Amino acid sequence: MDILTPIGRLFPKEISRKFHQLIKYSEIQVNPDKVLGFALITGLLFGFFGGYIVSIFNILPFIFGFPIFFIVFQLVIYVWIMLSIDSKARFVENVLPDALQLMSSNIRAGLTTDRALLLAARPEFGPLSLEIKRVGRETMTGKSLDESLKKMKESIKSETLEKTIELITVSIKSGGKLADLLDQIANDLREQQIIQKEISASVLMYVLFIFIAIGFGAPLLFSMSSFLVKMLVKNMTLISSELPELQQIEDIPISMGSINISSEFIRNFAIISLASTSIFGSLIIGLIWKGDEKSGIKFLPILLLLSIGLFLLGSFVLEFFFGEMMEF
Repeated sequence: MDILTPIGRLFPKEISRKFHQLIKYSEIQVNPDKVLGFALITGLLFGFFGGYIVSIFNILPFIFGFPIFFIVFQLVIYVWIMLSIDSKARFVENVLPDALQLMSSNIRAGLTTDRALLLAARPEFGPLSLEIKRVGRETMTGKSLDESLKKMKESIKSETLEKTIELITVSIKSGGKLADLLDQIANDLREQQIIQKEISASVLMYVLFIFIAIGFGAPLLFSMSSFLVKMLVKNMTLISSELPELQQIEDIPISMGSINISSEFIRNFAIISLASTSIFGSLIIGLIWKGDEKSGIKFLPILLLLSIGLFLLGSFVLEFFFGEMMEF
């Protein structure tokens, strides 16, 4: 029995409408209400167990841990949908020049516009092929071509596709040669893709530098600095414990307060700093490499595992070899 769909329909109409549009843009072939219900139920369970676990280890009270884990899960669902939307748009933009070139060839061969569109709907064009077939069927039933083309923007969220459709509709209204326009647009899109690849190759060194700095440099420096802080705290604690005997000598007016920095605080501070750096670093990598922050989200899990893992490993290695020497 499907209980997720009725739960998903409990959301306000405005939220449901926007979510339905996001699902339509994406490659997810599931009922949007069912996805909403899944996000709500699973988010509540994730928030409950996450909040319960952090409360057991005295990291956060349950009243704070529950909403934090619930919001984090909803953000994960949202990011997953946005990545699916971007993936679909990039695929369409890559095959768009070939599709336009094929349409132009069909028109030059003497086919009508609607027939040329239907024959250009090749399976390898993926989501674009489905939209081309829809436009071809609608034009064959008497609907205007420009209206059918504009509806493509409701299923594929691509600025390149949107501008291409505007050029085609303007050409149709002005009576221009559609085949020549399609050839020119296809050539311009190919040149644009070549330029984008050259730009990505030229900034690769910057991306590698940021990745190495966040994934390797920062965790190693944090592990060494945390070890040094622990060593200093240990030494200062030993010195402060011997101060009462030294203060009996009148010529040594030395006083020292208590040290309240714990090793757990240092470790938590380092982990939070590395996690924050990984999040913003992945966004910067996406912005530099692809021109879009969301493109760098795929590097976030790698940076998180690499940076935090190396920090914990480095701390363990340092304490294993030098901890006994420092009497930790």
